[in-house]
Amino acid sequence: MAAKPSSKVVVYAALIGNLLVAVTKGIAAAWTGSSSMLSEAVHSLVDTVNEVLLLYGMHRASQRADPGHPLGYGRELYFWSFIVAVLIFALGAGVSIFEGIGHILEPETVTDPVVNYVVLGLAFLFEGGSWAVSLRQFREAKGELGYIEAFRRSKDPPSFMVLFEDSAALIGIVLAAIGTFASASLGMPVMDGVASVLIGIVLALTAMLLARESKSLLIGERADRDLCEAILRIARTEPGVDSANGVITVQMAPDQIVAALSVDFDDSVNASDVENIVLDIERKVRAERPDVVTLFVKPQSRKAYANAVERQYGIAP
Repeated sequence: MAAKPSSKVVVYAALIGNLLVAVTKGIAAAWTGSSSMLSEAVHSLVDTVNEVLLLYGMHRASQRADPGHPLGYGRELYFWSFIVAVLIFALGAGVSIFEGIGHILEPETVTDPVVNYVVLGLAFLFEGGSWAVSLRQFREAKGELGYIEAFRRSKDPPSFMVLFEDSAALIGIVLAAIGTFASASLGMPVMDGVASVLIGIVLALTAMLLARESKSLLIGERADRDLCEAILRIARTEPGVDSANGVITVQMAPDQIVAALSVDFDDSVNASDVENIVLDIERKVRAERPDVVTLFVKPQSRKAYANAVERQYGIAP
């Protein structure tokens, strides 16, 4: 799945939707005393804060490189994406499970359930709109890849984070509606607390998936294989290059990649020729892949490259 710039439209849509939902759910929870509705209100409030953090991460990641950060600030987005996952787990899941256990131990019948149903219906519309926007963008970005493979290969956390958050929110709304119905109509007030716990479990699972992927990006993942092949193809067709041995890439942000290319130059070229060849390779790579913000070219024989790879990774190239 090729990396694409983060779409602020998706995040802004989610921010507006979550803010409206958080307010309406909070009012309904205070009015009806529903545990599951309170969990949903906390969930939506956490999601609202999360969208603000993602927007902040996008802003920080877009800053130009400077002497203090020569490779730029791209990983700020991955850092704040990881913080978002932690917040979903610690606040969203934690508060929901805690609140649910309290209502299981001391059940209270939901009063005025119609209020809950109306609010949950509106919330489903708000969240559903945001979910549709994020799903459309994710479909466009994933291309022919399956959803699971696209999620694993994605370098753009907001694209899948908003989709996961909205999916968890829709599931939570359904659980809250079931809990309200069981409490008010079936005379089973304990089910309102059970619904709250289930909402917390859904959030915890979502947070763990998002944290796992965000951590991998924050540590440093290689860029898409197609980009590596493109760089090697450009280098191998350059006059004066005997062989392009290999390339190492690191994804700094969805649209920021650092690459290091090992090249074995023909013995007939001199130092001045090597400099011109390197400049030509850099120009062609950036013309084809503008997301390569920094390209290092290392003159290295094939044997030296093979020894270095075996020494570093313990495998033959």
